[in-house]
Amino acid sequence: MQSQIIKESFDTLVVGGGIAGGEAALNLANNGYKVLIVEKDLSIGGKMILLSKVFPTLDCAACITTPKVSEISRHPNITIFTKSEVKNIDKIGAKDFVANVTKQPRYVHVDDCTGCQLCEEACPVSVTDQYQFDLVGRKAAFIPFSIASPKVAAIDIENCTLCGACERACPTNCIDFTQEEENYEIQVKSVVVATGFKLFDPLMIPRYGFGLYKNVITSMQMERQLAPTRPFNTVLRPSDGKMPDNIAYVLCTGSRDLSVGNPICSQICCMYSIKQAQLIMGSLPMADVTLYYLNIRAFGKGFNEFYDQAKGMGVDFTKGKVAKITEKENGNLILRYEDIETGKVSESEHDMVILSVGVLPNQDANKLFSKEDLKEDRFHFVNQPDILASPAKTSIEGVFVAGTATGPMDIPDSILSAGAAASETISYLSRKK
Repeated sequence: MQSQIIKESFDTLVVGGGIAGGEAALNLANNGYKVLIVEKDLSIGGKMILLSKVFPTLDCAACITTPKVSEISRHPNITIFTKSEVKNIDKIGAKDFVANVTKQPRYVHVDDCTGCQLCEEACPVSVTDQYQFDLVGRKAAFIPFSIASPKVAAIDIENCTLCGACERACPTNCIDFTQEEENYEIQVKSVVVATGFKLFDPLMIPRYGFGLYKNVITSMQMERQLAPTRPFNTVLRPSDGKMPDNIAYVLCTGSRDLSVGNPICSQICCMYSIKQAQLIMGSLPMADVTLYYLNIRAFGKGFNEFYDQAKGMGVDFTKGKVAKITEKENGNLILRYEDIETGKVSESEHDMVILSVGVLPNQDANKLFSKEDLKEDRFHFVNQPDILASPAKTSIEGVFVAGTATGPMDIPDSILSAGAAASETISYLSRKK
């Protein structure tokens, strides 16, 4: 039997609840507009809420994001749909839009859950934790992470055995396995696309051994090891749980590489790798850290000084293109690379390798509109027809874009982009009145 369609209306639909989408929604809400945020994940905050620190100031990412997320969650003009997806958006008439939104069941009544985690303790099923990027496990009844918003449990129904242990442990009886998918028909006057970016999958470069060698990990896996909500008390290598002594970074993994279909620079990889190198040296003072790079692109305010600071701390920068990674019997890794400065092919041994993966477009944005054409640029990000005068405008009137949906950028630029999108949206809505 088809579920009933719930009809609601708002001034603006924001697709994506990351830092750009949240900032745009907050600016709109503070100006009196009713906003709906639709986020496919279980928590708003995007990737920033999972980071350790931000470059080049090394401020705590969670300390910046958590108050912002809390403000967004509590704002009376903002409605948030988590674990939800915009199926399609149609333009009706000259001005308005109708969006079909599907809200997946969490199998927990959000208003009743206290976040006590007793269901998590009682659950007998363990699976890999996607919020820790598969470094550790989690239960099938779980809270995504400690600073999630909302901090509410969810049931991973695909792995749940329906044993009832979580129901029996729940003090507020908020677990409900009868919950079903909800379908909404949302009428709005404007849309902000803030669908963010995707990270390059290093399995596309098999010569680097990701997925084959346990001690080859991604930069986001290292980010989680350095974050305050990390899975371990320190940096450990996955194969044997030892603290590494000699760590290598392979920059431009999936960036500036036509062979994997991403010819552009991802802008953030150099700086987040330098940031992590500094944090590792603080966490493991005796460790050696080497960055293998093509070019260091430290173009922002304070970025070059941050780069010099890393060199002063003892981080080794080797200008070379890594060709292949192989594993020794003890789990250590041999990097074969071309030393660009000497022109020779060399090899070096490290006990842990981090692949600094690049930024890819999230092409989900281009599937949102069934009848209108949300145009892409040649790199498949959302196209900006007038990037200098009106950077938030898109090819569809009334639809604006924010953050990394337009291309790679760092956090401050994403927030500025969100402000531009909110400003353009407010101007458009004012003209409509």
